[in-house]
Amino acid sequence: MKALIIEDEMLTAQRLEAMLKKYEPGMEVLAVLPSVSASIQWFTSNPDPDLVFMDIHLEDGQSFAIFEKINLDVPVIFTTAYDEYMIKAFKVNSVDYLMKPVNYEELVAAIDKFKRLRKQDAPGSQMDALMQSIQPKEQEYKSRFLISIGSKLKAIETDDIQYFYSAEKLSFLVTKDNQRFPVDYSLDKLNVLLDPKDFFRINRQMMVRLSAIEHIHVFPKGRLKLDLQPVMKDEVLVSLDKVTAFKEWLGK
Repeated sequence: MKALIIEDEMLTAQRLEAMLKKYEPGMEVLAVLPSVSASIQWFTSNPDPDLVFMDIHLEDGQSFAIFEKINLDVPVIFTTAYDEYMIKAFKVNSVDYLMKPVNYEELVAAIDKFKRLRKQDAPGSQMDALMQSIQPKEQEYKSRFLISIGSKLKAIETDDIQYFYSAEKLSFLVTKDNQRFPVDYSLDKLNVLLDPKDFFRINRQMMVRLSAIEHIHVFPKGRLKLDLQPVMKDEVLVSLDKVTAFKEWLGK
């Protein structure tokens, strides 16, 4: 079997690839693609794979844009962090979904389901129905976070948060008045919960609000360094693979 992985988090993609090889040692992963643009370019230059594992939120937009740009009729198993109402939509279609972090047993069940459906020639023919059913009418984004402070709880409005960062396997938020609190969400999950007009995932460790950016320094080879408010003690760099999408976000 030949598979394609469309995923912008490299560690997630590597873990998924390892599980696929565990399931079927002879499986060939043709490529790992981090963006809509890279996926479109790949599909226009290569034969279709047998199966695609596709994240919904990529570094330059939603993966649904791939189907809008090119005529693609391949079976897809989506990987997603969407809430229950989205999951119900997936269940009525012939392709499957996997909730992040991907569980090996669920991965096996999804591929086994794909193999059964392939014998019926069902997955590809129902892709249009899947696309229509899983796109939300209106996305609601998280407006506040509940924070534990000792034996007390405190609600912090999302509008008061300047950026999120991860350190030592934990995620933290930083407010406008430079208060820092741990949050019970990974940056992958926050990337779905937060309005993309306000926040951008600049690298694997940070998501920043537009108003938190005071200065942008341009270095050779296209690297970007950010000065944030409140100040971050460590150097804040935009990942090279996110620079183009970051500039587009700034210009929206």
